[in-house]
Parts: sequence; structure tokens; C-alpha cells
Amino acid sequence: MTDDIDRVLIGALMQDSRRSLKALAQLSGLSSPSVAERLRRLEERGVLKGYTVEVDPKAFGYQLQAIVRVRPLPGRLQEVEREIQTIPEFTECDKVTGEDCFIARLHVRSMEQLDSLLDRLNLYAETNTAIVKKTPVKRRLPPMA
Repeated sequence: MTDDIDRVLIGALMQDSRRSLKALAQLSGLSSPSVAERLRRLEERGVLKGYTVEVDPKAFGYQLQAIVRVRPLPGRLQEVEREIQTIPEFTECDKVTGEDCFIARLHVRSMEQLDSLLDRLNLYAETNTAIVKKTPVKRRLPPMA
């Protein structure tokens, strides 16, 4: 179970995962060793699964982002999943219920690259693609309260 102090620490780390123990201590009203112990317990319980940085794919030439709905052909579900896993431009993929079995996000440098990658899937599946124009809500946690 998490308490209010845990939520303060998690919220602060979500805003900036590089915050120092001293800064987290000031925000939470705890000592630095107490903060370190709380973070260790949150890690052990699997509440905190890692610390990360946010990188803009455009800095590496990935100008387009697409959401791809994937409907495997009969008997091809595992092949589709393996193929998606081998294509590093797929940065996220969820296996979902409904007519489409996968909803994936990928980053590409051009429309030609998008076509090329989707052609690899079209051997095993039907795809429906939408180009992302804007992301008004970036990935975030649901309310912790």
C-alpha cells in the first residue's frame, strides 16, 4: 500500500526522474536516508519499475509517428507478434480484444519507410494505419489517490 508521502515521491520522480535524494527529501519532509529507504521499498514491491529519460524521436530523424491496428490472418497470430517484435521502429504494442488483435505505435523517417515496414506485416495480417498529428495527452499515470 502506498501513502501520501509515497505519492509525493512518485509524482516528483514522474516529473523528473533525475531528482536528487536531497530534493526529494525537501519535497516530502523526510531525511535523505528515509527517502532512499522508501524508494528501495517501492522498487522491491514493484511500484517503481525503473527510472528513465524521455527522448524525442525527431532528434534521430523519425519525423512521422503512426498508430497501426493489426488484424492477423487466420492462424497467423504468433507470426504477427514475432514480426512486430523484430521491427525496432515499433516502440509500443498492445495485444487487445476485438477485431484487431494488436494496436501498435511506430516511428518512421518517411512514408516510404512506413510502407516498407507495413509490407512486412501484410504477409501475415491486415493493417489500418493512422498518422499521429499531435499528442494532447502524453503517457501518464492515472490518479494515485
